Amino acid sequence: MAPDPWFSTYDSTCQIAQQIAEKIQQRNQYERNGENTTKLTVAIRALLQNLKEKIALLKDLLLRAVSTHQITQLEGDRRQNLLDDLVTRERLLLTSFKNEGAEPDLIRSSLMTGGAKQGASNPWLLEEPEETRGLGFDEIRQQQQKIIQEQDAGLDALSSIICRQKQMGQEIGNELDEQNEIIDDLTNLVENTDEKLRTETRRVTMVDRKSTSCGLIMVILLLLVAIVVVAVWPTS
Repeated sequence: MAPDPWFSTYDSTCQIAQQIAEKIQQRNQYERNGENTTKLTVAIRALLQNLKEKIALLKDLLLRAVSTHQITQLEGDRRQNLLDDLVTRERLLLTSFKNEGAEPDLIRSSLMTGGAKQGASNPWLLEEPEETRGLGFDEIRQQQQKIIQEQDAGLDALSSIICRQKQMGQEIGNELDEQNEIIDDLTNLVENTDEKLRTETRRVTMVDRKSTSCGLIMVILLLLVAIVVVAVWPTS
């Protein structure tokens, strides 16, 4: 898997900031010893300009990644926090650089305290948390990468849960579609049965009326026959 260009740029930007902190410390040491600091000053200015350009590039990469939906909004917020931290570091370094002849606490606390074995220490925090105190820059970066990996794993788990919920929703939707089809069939069947019942009811009504009419006709005929018989029957 190809490395994310945003994080590779972020790592190189952090290294530039580390170099600036070290050179500012070296310049201040030279000034205390009365040595010439012109070359260091020029180098620091060039690094500060490079740092500014790198931060601008990170902003552009982040904006493009969010606008084209290459990363989630949550990941975008996380990267924005890292970028904001870099911007703060740039301002602190610029302030330290302008304080010529003085060694602010920020730069003094960024000195390498563990030698070559430990590597460069964290150059940013005035009050380091216990979990990073005494660690070298590479070790702190490894911790950051571990945290990022854990967050990525959490995002993967959340994405998996969302996919399962989406699948369940689709299955429920399919089941509802099938139930709706069954209901439609039942509705049509009930309507057809109701129409047949109405037709049969009309037929029964007509038959009943015909039966009643036939009965009346028979009664009338019998009465007429009786009248005729009485009329023609000889009286004794």
